[in-house]
Amino acid sequence: MLASTMAFGLMAVAIRLASATTATTEIAFFRNFFGLLAVLPLVLRRGEPLPRTRHLKRYVVRTVIGLASMLCGFWAIGHLPISQAISLAYSTPLFVTIAAALWLGEKVRVRRWLAVLAGFVGVLVVLRPGSDFNAGMLVAVLAALLSALVAIQIKQLARLDPPDTVVYFTYLFWVPLSLVPALFQWTWPHGIEWLWLALTGLLGTAGQVLWTRALRLGEVSALQPISFMQLPLVATFGWWLFGESVDRWTVIGAGIILGANAYIAHREALLARKAASSEPTTAAKPGE
Repeated sequence: MLASTMAFGLMAVAIRLASATTATTEIAFFRNFFGLLAVLPLVLRRGEPLPRTRHLKRYVVRTVIGLASMLCGFWAIGHLPISQAISLAYSTPLFVTIAAALWLGEKVRVRRWLAVLAGFVGVLVVLRPGSDFNAGMLVAVLAALLSALVAIQIKQLARLDPPDTVVYFTYLFWVPLSLVPALFQWTWPHGIEWLWLALTGLLGTAGQVLWTRALRLGEVSALQPISFMQLPLVATFGWWLFGESVDRWTVIGAGIILGANAYIAHREALLARKAASSEPTTAAKPGE
């Protein structure tokens, strides 16, 4: 999980570096193009057929919403202080909790609702409406909302197809979809720009693979706090490379959001363990 966090944090830095000379739409295309190249060796194993699915319509919807989230998130990283953009991105689990209750019918009890409410208080602290409010920050919040919808869709697709199939078809649709808007702002990269664009794809894919492996090996409640290390990492690079400082309201708001996320992850892990322990251990009879 720590390696995954570092990969995602460095991807954000690469996006910020690329944003100096490259349009957001083009960055998204190259992130997906190089990401697909990194995914192919994982799914194209020797002697095995290409992944297949019967749910292409679901993948189209998932990738369209995912691309919209990506464009909003990349724009925020390129145009806001990077620590502020990442802080607001951490509101995604709050939206996931709401979407899971409304969309999937999951039971969310009072404690988790209070944690969600506290998390949104943290979002308001970062946004600071009425004082230093920047309308561009709403783009980062929209990215988090759309990312939550994607997370719910991935949860549904994971019940229908193996994880490698989900990743493969996501990238397969993302590449042509992201090329369309990129063509309207296309300029060929030069020199070191190619490195930043390649790193967005390679680091993003590495982060996803490591994150999936981490969740297989450990519990979400134990792993979630480690992912918060992304914030000091990007804040350090923001100060070093871009001369950005982290204001106290971003730190306070991010702390509230991260605390709410940690509590939500803890409660979900407890409920999952209770559900697992209450399942009958005897073999099911025929017809049950």
